[in-house]
Amino acid sequence: MSLFTVDPEKCNRDGICVAECPSRVILMASPKDVPTPAPDAEEHCLQCGHCVSVCPEGALSLSWLKPDECSSLDPGLLLTQNQAEQFLASRRSIRTFRKKPVEHEMLLKLLEIACQAPSAKNEQPWHWLVVEDAAEVRRLAGLVMDWVRLIIQQRPEMAEQMKLPRVLEAWEKGDERICRGAPHVIVVHGSKDWPFGSEDGALALSHLDLYAPTMGLGTCWGGYLYTAANNYPPLFEAMGLPSGHRAYGAMMVGYPRFKYPRIPRRNPPRVVWK
Repeated sequence: MSLFTVDPEKCNRDGICVAECPSRVILMASPKDVPTPAPDAEEHCLQCGHCVSVCPEGALSLSWLKPDECSSLDPGLLLTQNQAEQFLASRRSIRTFRKKPVEHEMLLKLLEIACQAPSAKNEQPWHWLVVEDAAEVRRLAGLVMDWVRLIIQQRPEMAEQMKLPRVLEAWEKGDERICRGAPHVIVVHGSKDWPFGSEDGALALSHLDLYAPTMGLGTCWGGYLYTAANNYPPLFEAMGLPSGHRAYGAMMVGYPRFKYPRIPRRNPPRVVWK
């Protein structure tokens, strides 16, 4: 079966699909001809769906995706520039959470949105671990603290740079600064051999991070958790991650205790223009 088909009655021969294909596997022999797959199209197609989603006439169908299977863009839902500016600038890291657990369906929705993120070569390398049990979150935080003690002992300069002595001091006083008392933690992981895993993981978690407030949720990046997971086998094993994987990132999730009515200043951009 051909990689894609084009309805000659609908196609207006505008060449948009040719121009937008990232792998350049769509060809037009002449302005009068409909697009056709390149000889190596099957091998190099990224399966990104750009050609189907960009065609204004809905003339092109992939073997695995038809125009009517795509969600239509609702112009009425597009953000204005001012709305987008406030939305992005008002994003906060939440470190105090309510005890209320987040509904399973809401956590699943977060992952669905996260998987809309871009990824290198459209690899979509993400695998997910969702820790729903608050007691398990606390147990994993305790294992991170075992790693913290080890780093303080074996690599004191690194420990100071990461502020680990302060984290340990707080833990011993009952102040848990690893997962911040969040009821849930979401970890994105994938093959340790994929060279763009860190970037792809950060992009997916950023989608999740930005979407969460629209559901009334708060998030915070769990840097200590995923760093320890990749460097402390007991924690890696406790999380049940596959041996050929590594953690790309982690996110605390829960209902925030407080609201932020103001947006703090940030440093201006440091830019070199050429």
